[in-house]
Amino acid sequence: MMFALIATAIVLVFAGSTFLEAPLNPREHPLGFLLFWIVCGWLTLAALLLGIFDLLMVKLEARKSERSLREKFVQSDNLERSTTRTVGSEHANRFGARKQSRLGK
Repeated sequence: MMFALIATAIVLVFAGSTFLEAPLNPREHPLGFLLFWIVCGWLTLAALLLGIFDLLMVKLEARKSERSLREKFVQSDNLERSTTRTVGSEHANRFGARKQSRLGK
């Protein structure tokens, strides 16, 4: 859509500057001149606003993706830590129990 707007505006500017110059003479046809250049300006402004909107949507999507990746990373990190603690504490309990049983003898 944005490409079509820009392409149309460029074609109109080219046409208004070259072969439509005589029919768009502001002294002979002031209303046609104004209408033509208002349309060119409107198309250019619409393309600019669509570009800004697209930029904002891409930034929003990037923030959502970053937030999702951070949450997944934190979850996997927490899961890894809890697994390590469980395995480590079981190992420490077994080792401690063996040590106490040797000391108790």
